[in-house]
Amino acid sequence: MDTPQQIKAFFETNGYYLARGLFQPAEIAALEKEFDFIIGELARAGDIDNTQWTGELQKKIGGEKSMITHTHNVQCFSAAWLQACQAKAFLDVTEAILGPDIILHHTKLFQKPRENGMPFTMHQDWSYFPSVKDTMIAGIIHVSPATDEMGCLRVYPGSHKLGRAARTGGQEPSALLEQYPLEQATVVEAQPGDVLFFHYFTLHGSKHNRSNQLRKTVLVQMHAGDDQIEDKNYHPNVRLVLRGRNHCMTRHVANSL
Repeated sequence: MDTPQQIKAFFETNGYYLARGLFQPAEIAALEKEFDFIIGELARAGDIDNTQWTGELQKKIGGEKSMITHTHNVQCFSAAWLQACQAKAFLDVTEAILGPDIILHHTKLFQKPRENGMPFTMHQDWSYFPSVKDTMIAGIIHVSPATDEMGCLRVYPGSHKLGRAARTGGQEPSALLEQYPLEQATVVEAQPGDVLFFHYFTLHGSKHNRSNQLRKTVLVQMHAGDDQIEDKNYHPNVRLVLRGRNHCMTRHVANSL
Protein backbone atom coordinates (compact mmCIF):
# COMPACT_ATOMS: atom_id res chain seq x y z
CA MET A 1 0.00 0.00 0.00
CA ASP A 2 1.24 3.48 -0.84
CA THR A 3 1.83 6.00 1.94
CA PRO A 4 -0.82 8.69 2.58
CA GLN A 5 1.52 11.22 0.97
CA GLN A 6 1.86 9.09 -2.17
CA ILE A 7 -1.90 8.56 -2.34
CA LYS A 8 -2.60 12.28 -2.01
CA ALA A 9 0.05 13.22 -4.60
CA PHE A 10 -1.25 10.70 -7.15
CA PHE A 11 -4.85 11.79 -6.61
CA GLU A 12 -4.03 15.49 -6.90
CA THR A 13 -2.18 14.86 -10.16
CA ASN A 14 -4.57 12.38 -11.78
CA GLY A 15 -7.97 12.93 -10.15
CA TYR A 16 -8.29 9.24 -9.24
CA TYR A 17 -6.56 6.52 -7.24
CA LEU A 18 -7.04 2.74 -7.35
CA ALA A 19 -6.50 1.12 -3.94
CA ARG A 20 -5.78 -2.58 -4.49
CA GLY A 21 -7.07 -5.18 -2.05
CA LEU A 22 -8.58 -2.70 0.39
CA PHE A 23 -11.13 -5.33 1.44
CA GLN A 24 -9.96 -8.87 2.09
CA PRO A 25 -11.52 -11.88 0.26
CA ALA A 26 -13.57 -12.95 3.29
CA GLU A 27 -14.85 -9.39 3.73
CA ILE A 28 -15.86 -9.14 0.09
CA ALA A 29 -17.54 -12.55 0.18
CA ALA A 30 -19.69 -11.33 3.08
CA LEU A 31 -20.43 -8.03 1.32
CA GLU A 32 -21.39 -9.85 -1.88
CA LYS A 33 -23.86 -11.93 0.12
CA GLU A 34 -25.41 -8.69 1.41
CA PHE A 35 -25.30 -7.18 -2.10
CA ASP A 36 -27.29 -10.16 -3.44
CA PHE A 37 -29.67 -9.89 -0.47
CA ILE A 38 -30.42 -6.27 -1.44
CA ILE A 39 -31.09 -7.27 -5.05
CA GLY A 40 -33.38 -10.02 -3.76
CA GLU A 41 -35.27 -7.62 -1.50
CA LEU A 42 -35.79 -5.22 -4.39
CA ALA A 43 -37.10 -8.06 -6.55
CA ARG A 44 -39.36 -9.39 -3.79
CA ALA A 45 -40.90 -5.95 -3.32
CA GLY A 46 -41.32 -5.45 -7.06
CA ASP A 47 -38.93 -2.53 -6.75
CA ILE A 48 -36.23 -3.49 -9.24
CA ASP A 49 -35.31 -0.31 -11.10
CA ASN A 50 -33.83 -1.56 -14.36
CA THR A 51 -32.92 1.92 -15.45
CA GLN A 52 -32.34 3.12 -18.97
CA TRP A 53 -30.48 6.43 -19.14
CA THR A 54 -31.81 8.62 -21.92
CA GLY A 55 -30.20 11.40 -23.92
CA GLU A 56 -28.67 11.83 -27.35
CA LEU A 57 -25.16 10.71 -26.41
CA GLN A 58 -26.42 7.75 -24.40
CA LYS A 59 -28.52 6.68 -27.38
CA LYS A 60 -25.49 7.00 -29.64
CA ILE A 61 -23.52 4.42 -27.65
CA GLY A 62 -26.46 2.04 -27.32
CA GLY A 63 -27.44 2.97 -23.79
CA GLU A 64 -31.15 3.19 -24.55
CA LYS A 65 -31.24 -0.52 -25.43
CA SER A 66 -29.49 -1.79 -22.31
CA MET A 67 -30.21 -1.93 -18.59
CA ILE A 68 -28.65 -1.43 -15.18
CA THR A 69 -30.07 -2.24 -11.73
CA HIS A 70 -29.38 0.25 -8.95
CA THR A 71 -30.55 1.66 -5.65
CA HIS A 72 -29.38 4.40 -3.32
CA ASN A 73 -28.17 4.04 0.26
CA VAL A 74 -27.23 0.41 0.72
CA GLN A 75 -26.56 1.13 4.40
CA CYS A 76 -30.34 1.40 4.84
CA PHE A 77 -30.66 -2.25 3.78
CA SER A 78 -27.69 -3.87 5.50
CA ALA A 79 -25.49 -3.10 8.51
CA ALA A 80 -22.60 -4.86 6.76
CA TRP A 81 -22.55 -2.15 4.11
CA LEU A 82 -22.62 0.60 6.73
CA GLN A 83 -19.64 -1.12 8.36
CA ALA A 84 -17.89 -1.25 4.98
CA CYS A 85 -18.23 2.53 4.67
CA GLN A 86 -16.72 2.83 8.16
CA ALA A 87 -13.90 0.31 7.59
CA LYS A 88 -10.51 1.58 8.75
CA ALA A 89 -8.65 0.67 5.55
CA PHE A 90 -11.30 2.40 3.43
CA LEU A 91 -11.32 5.55 5.56
CA ASP A 92 -7.53 5.68 5.83
CA VAL A 93 -7.27 6.08 2.04
CA THR A 94 -10.19 8.52 2.05
CA GLU A 95 -8.48 10.59 4.74
CA ALA A 96 -5.29 10.74 2.68
CA ILE A 97 -7.36 12.41 -0.04
CA LEU A 98 -9.94 14.46 1.91
CA GLY A 99 -8.37 15.03 5.31
CA PRO A 100 -9.49 13.86 8.78
CA ASP A 101 -13.17 14.90 8.55
CA ILE A 102 -15.19 12.67 6.20
CA ILE A 103 -18.92 13.06 5.51
CA LEU A 104 -21.06 10.50 3.68
CA HIS A 105 -23.35 12.06 1.10
CA HIS A 106 -24.88 8.85 -0.29
CA THR A 107 -24.14 5.34 -1.45
CA LYS A 108 -25.38 3.65 -4.59
CA LEU A 109 -25.50 0.01 -5.67
CA PHE A 110 -24.94 -0.80 -9.34
CA GLN A 111 -25.46 -4.23 -10.90
CA LYS A 112 -24.56 -4.18 -14.57
CA PRO A 113 -26.31 -7.13 -16.27
CA ARG A 114 -24.63 -9.76 -18.39
CA GLU A 115 -24.10 -9.40 -22.15
CA ASN A 116 -25.78 -5.98 -22.56
CA GLY A 117 -25.22 -4.15 -19.27
CA MET A 118 -25.71 -0.42 -19.76
CA PRO A 119 -22.78 1.84 -20.67
CA PHE A 120 -22.30 5.36 -19.32
CA THR A 121 -21.25 8.24 -21.54
CA MET A 122 -18.23 10.28 -20.49
CA HIS A 123 -19.29 12.80 -17.85
CA GLN A 124 -18.52 14.66 -14.63
CA ASP A 125 -20.61 14.13 -11.48
CA TRP A 126 -20.55 17.60 -9.93
CA SER A 127 -23.79 18.88 -11.47
CA TYR A 128 -25.82 16.22 -9.64
CA PHE A 129 -24.74 17.27 -6.13
CA PRO A 130 -22.41 20.30 -6.20
CA SER A 131 -20.61 21.16 -2.98
CA VAL A 132 -19.46 24.63 -1.95
CA LYS A 133 -15.74 23.76 -1.81
CA ASP A 134 -15.82 21.03 -4.48
CA THR A 135 -14.26 18.40 -2.21
CA MET A 136 -16.68 15.65 -3.29
CA ILE A 137 -15.14 12.30 -4.19
CA ALA A 138 -16.42 8.79 -4.85
CA GLY A 139 -15.03 5.45 -3.73
CA ILE A 140 -16.22 2.52 -5.86
CA ILE A 141 -16.06 -0.73 -3.89
CA HIS A 142 -15.70 -3.61 -6.36
CA VAL A 143 -17.76 -6.60 -5.24
CA SER A 144 -17.08 -8.53 -8.45
CA PRO A 145 -14.26 -8.28 -10.98
CA ALA A 146 -14.53 -5.30 -13.31
CA THR A 147 -12.72 -5.91 -16.58
CA ASP A 148 -12.93 -3.90 -19.77
CA GLU A 149 -15.22 -6.59 -21.22
CA MET A 150 -17.45 -6.18 -18.14
CA GLY A 151 -17.71 -2.42 -18.61
CA CYS A 152 -15.27 -1.22 -15.95
CA LEU A 153 -14.76 2.49 -15.35
CA ARG A 154 -12.73 4.56 -17.78
CA VAL A 155 -11.21 7.91 -16.78
CA TYR A 156 -9.25 10.80 -18.23
CA PRO A 157 -6.32 11.32 -15.84
CA GLY A 158 -5.92 14.97 -14.88
CA SER A 159 -9.35 15.98 -16.20
CA HIS A 160 -10.41 17.05 -12.69
CA LYS A 161 -8.34 20.17 -13.33
CA LEU A 162 -11.02 21.28 -15.82
CA GLY A 163 -13.23 22.24 -12.87
CA ARG A 164 -16.98 22.62 -13.41
CA ALA A 165 -16.87 22.00 -17.13
CA ALA A 166 -19.38 19.41 -18.37
CA ARG A 167 -22.77 20.77 -17.29
CA THR A 168 -24.96 18.27 -19.15
CA GLY A 169 -24.01 15.27 -17.01
CA GLY A 170 -22.84 13.58 -20.21
CA GLN A 171 -26.27 12.75 -21.59
CA GLU A 172 -26.43 15.51 -24.18
CA PRO A 173 -23.83 16.73 -26.70
CA SER A 174 -21.29 19.32 -25.66
CA ALA A 175 -18.18 20.76 -27.29
CA LEU A 176 -16.10 19.74 -24.29
CA LEU A 177 -17.17 16.10 -24.23
CA GLU A 178 -16.40 15.73 -27.95
CA GLN A 179 -12.74 16.24 -26.98
CA TYR A 180 -12.88 13.29 -24.56
CA PRO A 181 -14.30 10.21 -26.34
CA LEU A 182 -15.08 7.17 -24.23
CA GLU A 183 -12.96 4.94 -26.49
CA GLN A 184 -9.75 6.86 -25.71
CA ALA A 185 -10.16 7.06 -21.92
CA THR A 186 -7.88 5.13 -19.57
CA VAL A 187 -9.30 1.72 -18.68
CA VAL A 188 -9.25 1.00 -14.93
CA GLU A 189 -9.78 -2.72 -14.39
CA ALA A 190 -10.29 -3.93 -10.83
CA GLN A 191 -10.68 -7.08 -8.75
CA PRO A 192 -13.04 -7.81 -5.84
CA GLY A 193 -11.87 -5.79 -2.83
CA ASP A 194 -10.29 -3.00 -4.88
CA VAL A 195 -11.63 0.53 -4.42
CA LEU A 196 -11.41 3.20 -7.11
CA PHE A 197 -11.47 6.74 -5.72
CA PHE A 198 -12.09 9.69 -8.05
CA HIS A 199 -12.94 13.38 -7.84
CA TYR A 200 -16.36 14.51 -9.02
CA PHE A 201 -14.70 16.71 -11.66
CA THR A 202 -12.85 13.70 -13.16
CA LEU A 203 -14.27 12.75 -16.55
CA HIS A 204 -15.36 9.12 -16.42
CA GLY A 205 -17.64 6.64 -18.13
CA SER A 206 -17.91 2.96 -19.01
CA LYS A 207 -18.77 0.66 -21.90
CA HIS A 208 -21.32 -2.13 -22.04
CA ASN A 209 -20.92 -5.26 -19.95
CA ARG A 210 -20.33 -7.64 -22.85
CA SER A 211 -19.33 -10.58 -20.65
CA ASN A 212 -21.36 -13.44 -19.15
CA GLN A 213 -20.71 -12.16 -15.61
CA LEU A 214 -22.62 -9.64 -13.50
CA ARG A 215 -20.59 -6.54 -12.65
CA LYS A 216 -21.30 -5.59 -9.02
CA THR A 217 -20.16 -2.33 -7.43
CA VAL A 218 -21.16 -0.02 -4.60
CA LEU A 219 -20.28 3.66 -4.91
CA VAL A 220 -19.65 5.68 -1.74
CA GLN A 221 -19.93 9.46 -2.26
CA MET A 222 -18.13 11.60 0.35
CA HIS A 223 -16.93 15.14 1.01
CA ALA A 224 -14.77 16.96 3.54
CA GLY A 225 -16.16 18.00 6.91
CA ASP A 226 -15.76 21.72 6.23
CA ASP A 227 -17.74 21.48 2.99
CA GLN A 228 -21.49 21.31 2.38
CA ILE A 229 -23.91 20.68 -0.47
CA GLU A 230 -25.33 23.54 -2.48
CA ASP A 231 -29.09 23.92 -2.91
CA LYS A 232 -29.10 22.11 -6.26
CA ASN A 233 -28.86 18.47 -5.14
CA TYR A 234 -30.36 15.53 -7.04
CA HIS A 235 -29.32 12.71 -4.72
CA PRO A 236 -29.94 11.75 -1.08
CA ASN A 237 -27.77 13.69 1.35
CA VAL A 238 -27.44 11.60 4.50
CA ARG A 239 -24.80 13.82 6.18
CA LEU A 240 -23.38 10.92 8.16
CA VAL A 241 -19.98 11.55 9.77
CA LEU A 242 -17.76 8.60 8.85
CA ARG A 243 -14.65 10.02 10.52
CA GLY A 244 -13.86 13.18 12.45
CA ARG A 245 -16.44 15.97 12.58
CA ASN A 246 -19.00 17.81 10.46
CA HIS A 247 -18.07 21.48 10.84
CA CYS A 248 -21.14 22.63 8.89
CA MET A 249 -23.82 20.84 10.93
CA THR A 250 -26.54 22.83 12.72
CA ARG A 251 -29.21 21.85 15.21
CA HIS A 252 -31.91 22.59 12.64
CA VAL A 253 -30.33 20.32 10.01
CA ALA A 254 -29.58 17.56 12.52
CA ASN A 255 -33.19 17.62 13.73
CA SER A 256 -34.47 17.33 10.15
CA LEU A 257 -32.55 14.15 9.35
